[in-house]
Amino acid sequence: MNHRTQGDKTANDLGELREQAEHTRDELGRTVEALAAKADVKAQAGEKVAEAREKAAVATERAKEKAVVAADLVKEKTAVVTDRAREKAAQAADLVQEKTPDPVLEKAGVVAHKAKANRTPLVAVVAALAGFLLVRRIVRGRRGRR
Repeated sequence: MNHRTQGDKTANDLGELREQAEHTRDELGRTVEALAAKADVKAQAGEKVAEAREKAAVATERAKEKAVVAADLVKEKTAVVTDRAREKAAQAADLVQEKTPDPVLEKAGVVAHKAKANRTPLVAVVAALAGFLLVRRIVRGRRGRR
């Protein structure tokens, strides 16, 4: 019996030793892989580039979202300001119409109608007048320098 117990014990010891050796091999393999990964500068650089791209993509997406929100806010405020300006312009037009005497309104209406009917001559006259005033200003400016 004593011999068998010792044989069984030896068999158990051998099995344990094999398990320990297998465990040690696994650990050694993982350690070697980890060291190889640390030594692989190219792979590390690739990982950092991938991380940087991901961060840039996230930042770009956030910036786009903020831009959309800002654009919507500007549109809303522009609409409000435009409405207010239209209201004020209408009020001013009403006030001018109330305060202006009827004969002046009639004459202004006639002049506006004639101007719309004869745009080409009117534009020519305005252009000629602007040219005359420009030449006059240039000539006066040269006289003042002497």
